[in-house]
Amino acid sequence: MHVALVLDHPYTLESSQNIFHKRSYSAGLAENAIASLKAQHHTVDVIDLQADKYNPVITKEGLISWRTKKYVDIESQNYLLRLKKADEIIFIFPVWWEVMPAMLKGFIDKVFCKGQVEKIAGQRQILNLKTKIRVLAVIGTPNIIYKLHYRNPLGNMLKRGVFGKIGLKDFKIIYFNAEDQTEKKRLRALKSVGKYIL
Repeated sequence: MHVALVLDHPYTLESSQNIFHKRSYSAGLAENAIASLKAQHHTVDVIDLQADKYNPVITKEGLISWRTKKYVDIESQNYLLRLKKADEIIFIFPVWWEVMPAMLKGFIDKVFCKGQVEKIAGQRQILNLKTKIRVLAVIGTPNIIYKLHYRNPLGNMLKRGVFGKIGLKDFKIIYFNAEDQTEKKRLRALKSVGKYIL
């Protein structure tokens, strides 16, 4: 299989090592996911949004392109072409204020552009309908509170509001609460990330 992995964390993939004030659990998940996939002889295309210095903002000109052209800008189009080659897309990021960081939201807004939508047999499509979507989100809110009190806003938005609209049904989201875990449990979760993907 060919997998595209999209990471959004300000510290980039380089912060996967456990170095105080220079570490990211999201990057740790990404590094372990990449290692697990490669060990199973899958190919991995890593999109590190912060390392790429991706501009998530849609300008006036960008919105006109979103409405009238096939794509907003060349960079976003290139990302989409890479995603189209994937059998599975993995998104990894921290949860801030109960949703994803701004850069990933802008990535979704710009990459899944109106001009890319095709209607096939009455279904809106951008990606192959067999594409698997996996979301590994690092969250500070306890899972039970996030799901019962906040009603899982991120999961609902992504499953129904984004990927459901373009016909992608093979969707799973897993929340990793690194803040309330011991170091031993955090490391165990990192090493077991392979069971959540594919």
